[in-house]
Amino acid sequence: MRRFIFIVTGLALASVLAGCGRSEQKTEDIRPVRAIQLAASQQQVTAEYSGNVQARVESQLGFRVGGKIQTRKVDVGSLVKPGQVLMQLDPQDLRLAQAQAEASFKSAKSNFELAEFELKRYQELRKTNAISQSAMDAKNTAFESAKASFEQAQAVFKTQSNQAAYASLTSDVEGVVTAINAEVGQVVAAGSPVVQVAKAGELEVVVGIPENNVDVVKRATKIEIRLWANPKEIINGKIRELSPVADAATRTFIAKVSIIDPTPKQTALVKLGMTAAVQFLVNTPGAFVKVPLTALYQEKGVTSVWVVEKGAVKLVPVQIGGVSGNDVLLTSGVVAGQTVVTAGVHVLNPGQRVSILPPEPKPAPAEPYLTSQNLLAPQSANPTVVQSQGAVK
Repeated sequence: MRRFIFIVTGLALASVLAGCGRSEQKTEDIRPVRAIQLAASQQQVTAEYSGNVQARVESQLGFRVGGKIQTRKVDVGSLVKPGQVLMQLDPQDLRLAQAQAEASFKSAKSNFELAEFELKRYQELRKTNAISQSAMDAKNTAFESAKASFEQAQAVFKTQSNQAAYASLTSDVEGVVTAINAEVGQVVAAGSPVVQVAKAGELEVVVGIPENNVDVVKRATKIEIRLWANPKEIINGKIRELSPVADAATRTFIAKVSIIDPTPKQTALVKLGMTAAVQFLVNTPGAFVKVPLTALYQEKGVTSVWVVEKGAVKLVPVQIGGVSGNDVLLTSGVVAGQTVVTAGVHVLNPGQRVSILPPEPKPAPAEPYLTSQNLLAPQSANPTVVQSQGAVK
């Protein structure tokens, strides 16, 4: 038994020594990757911002005189027509003032008629030299004074009559009541907004545009509106107004986008106050290279891609001009025709040999919703990626 153990041990030791004498054969590490060949073309970038539907004309109505609200005849959501009474003030004081002005008017009218009659009588007497010229001049002066007093009283009476009519607040347009700012029993000053009425007709979407994308919005070749309640329905729009100054609170430039040529279905869908997303579509002035986001490699704050040349990879810094869906638009660093790695970028080393895998089936294209201003302006040395704010998908 002991002899058998010695024989086995000797054979094992000989095998180890024989293995140590052989030289190991090294195999080259070839990493499989996925890659695409770059192509340059004109791109369509999109800026999308959320906003809300408003009427083009929305009026803040108030009484033209002050007083205590006696009745309210409408509620929020009420449909109103021109001339319809919305609220009424207590008219007692206004009616008393009107009655006083009417009495003054009647008194002034009587004095004027008497002065006119006296003037005519004195004119006849003057023709026969029955009265002096000084007496005639006095009658002329009395007539002119009575006439002025009559005209003044007449104007005051008309003014007070209007004031009494102002106790009733009426709608100037056909529309819908969107807000009530005062209630029965409340004393309001002249001009204070008490009812808000949105005029029926043209609707628009109001959005805030960041200052770095104002030029993008101005160059939009097409504008699409999608309601949050029905995002599949695309409604055409156009910029009606773009504020020249930034809003003091949001620091954005307010854009009003009108809804143009809506179909009956779209007209029924769009309601005041709805949330909507507005897309501004702009074609880039030149051709740009587009790569997937997975092709980017970040190292020490530098964005690069792996370019395949002669079966090996090298790291090439690139400049990003914008984002479109799951792809990025490159403004420099690579050119059309080069092959770029799109999967496996974080396991590669410079000079490493790679083998390109066959392409995967293409998924459904993602809808672009982001953009960058520098794609539409002269290229800067350090372009930055600008994402649209408040995107509603």
